[in-house]
Amino acid sequence: MILLFLFTNSGGGLKISKELLVNNKIKAKDVRVVGTEGEQLGIMQLEDALKLAREKNLDLVNVAPQAKPPVCRIMDFGKYKYEQSKREKEARKKQRSISVKEVKVRPNIEEHDFQVKVRNGKRFLEAGDKVKVSVIFRGREITHPELGKKLCLQMAEELDDVSVVERPPKIEGRNMIMILAPKQ
Repeated sequence: MILLFLFTNSGGGLKISKELLVNNKIKAKDVRVVGTEGEQLGIMQLEDALKLAREKNLDLVNVAPQAKPPVCRIMDFGKYKYEQSKREKEARKKQRSISVKEVKVRPNIEEHDFQVKVRNGKRFLEAGDKVKVSVIFRGREITHPELGKKLCLQMAEELDDVSVVERPPKIEGRNMIMILAPKQ
């Protein structure tokens, strides 16, 4: 089965259009016709191709409008659209969007609180999400970035069985940020 996406440039960039021309909406004079089983029926006038499709109680669908001459296929268009929507639904079902969850800590965090943050990070990683570890510095704490780096590395070490460091600790403004990705 031939699948075609038309690309149209409409202001906001390139967009995929799934609009296929069917039966009387086809404007070409001559078309290359493909049969129901994929066999080439040759180049013929549009009227003859439409007549051939009607005899079989099927539709003539323009699957390659940019070709010279345009390629049209004889098929049941309703069934084709139904199968397309099923395939798209299945593809969407298989997609997994990875989101970034954030764990915020302060440089002078207590051990128990740190372990709670580690458990949260582990839960996020096991769910397949990335974890952004943010060490938030307030006031003069920013003069000791080594404390934040030590916390980040300790967090990475605690979670090394379920994660890999995607981005090492780095100061951005008054925060130190590290990103952990789940192990595959």
